[in-house]
Amino acid sequence: MSAVEIIKDLKARKFKPLYLLQGEEPYYIDQVVDYMESHVLSDGEKGFNQTVLYGKDTDMSTILNAAKRYPMMAEHQLIIVKEAQDLKWAKETEGNGKEAEVILNYFEKPLPSTILVLAYKYANFDKRKKIYKAIAKNGLIFQSDPVRDYKLMPWIEEHIKEKGYKIAPQAAALMAEYLGADLAKIANEVEKLCLNINKETLIQTDHIQKNIGISKEYNVFELQKALASRNVFKCNQIINYFADNPKANPMVMVMANLSGYFTKILKYHYLPNKNDAAKELGVSPYFIKDYENAARTFSHAKTFDIISLLREYDLKSKGLDSTGNTTDGELLKELLFKMIH
Repeated sequence: MSAVEIIKDLKARKFKPLYLLQGEEPYYIDQVVDYMESHVLSDGEKGFNQTVLYGKDTDMSTILNAAKRYPMMAEHQLIIVKEAQDLKWAKETEGNGKEAEVILNYFEKPLPSTILVLAYKYANFDKRKKIYKAIAKNGLIFQSDPVRDYKLMPWIEEHIKEKGYKIAPQAAALMAEYLGADLAKIANEVEKLCLNINKETLIQTDHIQKNIGISKEYNVFELQKALASRNVFKCNQIINYFADNPKANPMVMVMANLSGYFTKILKYHYLPNKNDAAKELGVSPYFIKDYENAARTFSHAKTFDIISLLREYDLKSKGLDSTGNTTDGELLKELLFKMIH
């Protein structure tokens, strides 16, 4: 069940007595928790029936004592345990002692009038535990996994579409590359865009540059294009910009993007059916022409050499296998020269 489906059920007043919201991607967990905290109970009911606890500041005995209470002048009481991954309950439930038995008993027979929510962020609960199986049987377990890199661009496009806006593929790709896989960060930047752009306007790279602060001319995408066309002058312009703005263009991010780019070029070379390139490479069909051009520029052998160079210079940028106090900007210029020639 997705976060959207859970919220849909909550709106329909379809509640489970137990919710385990777990996973490495906190964005959807926060969405569900925020909705529950704001909308499950009315303002008049919250005073006596809504409890918010934090894993590092509480324990299972406190949580269960609260969960066993009956609601006051309401159909349900809501208990939200934020940062539940910090609870020490794992050790408490490993043994066969009385305390472990009491804890397990509640999860096997939860009070129907209590809605107990465990926001277990940045981690996954041990599926082998009896408690996990009890929650799965008597409640709901929501899994929130990180969005893979190749799915970030479609995620951004869909997220913006849900808000009634449209975004150009290049602009969506630029956001994906520069903002990374932090969905909360992306969502915040999308909010900025929506506040400053009319719904009738197609979001372009100009809007990204103006509202988010990402340069439309000097970014990794433009560097990739310049490399594919062996435009030495443009490559040097971009590298100089990166060197002058290291916080906005950290070496580690530039290297990661270039490594991913050339890995895809190598993969493109070996595709038996180029018609499936978009699916196989995990990129938008909008960008396949770029990979076709790059594959013509860089042969199999040259692409292998570049990937080796990227690994070598990645180590140098981290202080390994390097001589002297070479700056990141100098390393990038040296790397780009070897890649092009």
